[in-house]
Amino acid sequence: MDNSDRKTVLVTGSSRGIGRGIALEMAGRGFNVAVNYSGNKEAAAETLALCRERAQSEDQVFKAFQADISIREHRTRLLQEVIEGFGDFHGLINNAGVAPKERLDLLEMGEESFDRLMTINLKGAFFLTQEVSRYWLSKDSFRKDFRSIVFVTSVSSEMISINRGEYCIAKTGLSMSAKLFARRLAAENIGVYEIRPGIIQTDMTGGVKDKYDKLISDGLVPQRRWGFPDDIGRAAASLVQGDFAYSTGSVIHVDGGLHIPEL
Repeated sequence: MDNSDRKTVLVTGSSRGIGRGIALEMAGRGFNVAVNYSGNKEAAAETLALCRERAQSEDQVFKAFQADISIREHRTRLLQEVIEGFGDFHGLINNAGVAPKERLDLLEMGEESFDRLMTINLKGAFFLTQEVSRYWLSKDSFRKDFRSIVFVTSVSSEMISINRGEYCIAKTGLSMSAKLFARRLAAENIGVYEIRPGIIQTDMTGGVKDKYDKLISDGLVPQRRWGFPDDIGRAAASLVQGDFAYSTGSVIHVDGGLHIPEL
């Protein structure tokens, strides 16, 4: 594949965890990757190095871009820098997100934590998607190429945790955002999807590993194992490369069967 024809994907929050898993899978499938990070420059550099190791070709391009997507000016700068760095891009993966700093009972949760998660996990992804969509639709020449937007949400979109209610509410809002953009962009050759991960082994779940080790062993997850960032990466890559071009609005569960209702 000539690099002029090589497609580029922007992955937010891809310095580590699920985002890094997605970036590596995209690199392994021949994509250029724009790695976005908020504050951990060293981790972003590690992701770039790992992408180069996984690359299919020496002419693939991997670049890191610092931006806090919860800030409007950062979102605008990120889009401009990605366009300048790659000329164009064909996929946006909304992965950036944070967990509450403390897991508190619903009756103890504070407004500061609520606002933080709404701003980063929901508002940032929504308005970045809006800005990217406007840019793509402003270029008539882009409409001939299939483009994709993926929202990485969580089983917490539909499964409650009363000691991190703000996280559940933000992810539920993100799920609705995916539906809204899927409908709005359906006629524009832009597919919009939701990937709903289950219990994934990352830094975010490190503090509750022992708890979930036992729950998984006891059968909470039908496939009886943790999920890994690579599991999410494979799903995301299939969506971005157009394998499900006629499935816009779909929710892809990557949770080992956790979402299956059971008595």
